[in-house]
Amino acid sequence: MALGTVYLIPTFLHEDALEVLPAYLLDAVKNCSVFFVENEKAARRYLKKLWREMVIDDQQWFAIHKAETEVQQAFKQLLLQGKNIAIISDAGCPGVADPGQILVNVAQQSGAVVKPLVGPSSILLALMASGMNGQQFQFNGYLPIDNLDRKNAIKNLENYSAKNNCTQIFIETPYRNNQLIKELLAACKDTTQLCIAVDITAPSEWIKTKTVAQWKKETVDIHKRLAIFLLMA
Repeated sequence: MALGTVYLIPTFLHEDALEVLPAYLLDAVKNCSVFFVENEKAARRYLKKLWREMVIDDQQWFAIHKAETEVQQAFKQLLLQGKNIAIISDAGCPGVADPGQILVNVAQQSGAVVKPLVGPSSILLALMASGMNGQQFQFNGYLPIDNLDRKNAIKNLENYSAKNNCTQIFIETPYRNNQLIKELLAACKDTTQLCIAVDITAPSEWIKTKTVAQWKKETVDIHKRLAIFLLMA
């Protein structure tokens, strides 16, 4: 039996922004009988918006969590059975800042066809709108939680950016956004550029790039809002 195909299905960044999703995602969803998802409840709700007639319980569902060994084994076994599998992240593109990457690696090691499909990536959308260097950039995920470690990480990112003309991109847990902004403004040089991209694709979206000195003159409150941060020294 031929191996199944793996479809990487992007999802929305904001639940009212279905228009950012290309129509061909629906064909891919209909071609799959197994779904490995980061958040099953959110994925089911998303797919019903995409395909109202979908009978959710006719499909096989697996939660990715951290892609533990048993999840990887189940994934590989289904591929070997010829099942077409969809991988869906909690938001944006699966495999990017997402545990689904581990399953994609299993698919590659198994020799299966992996089809990445077009959809919104908050990382790339923020970079596009920032005006910063799109030729050379790094995504750093979350910065350390410890105050001293975080301060050192910010200084290291700033120094690397200045030395290599490289845009630094990172994220934070939404309830710590405001604290991160304070720490960035305290640690970075006044001439360093900082882009804050908030609620990307949502009606409340805003993306602004200013120097640290300019940001210091403003009061920014993005508590519990989804944000991407970009730094260019």
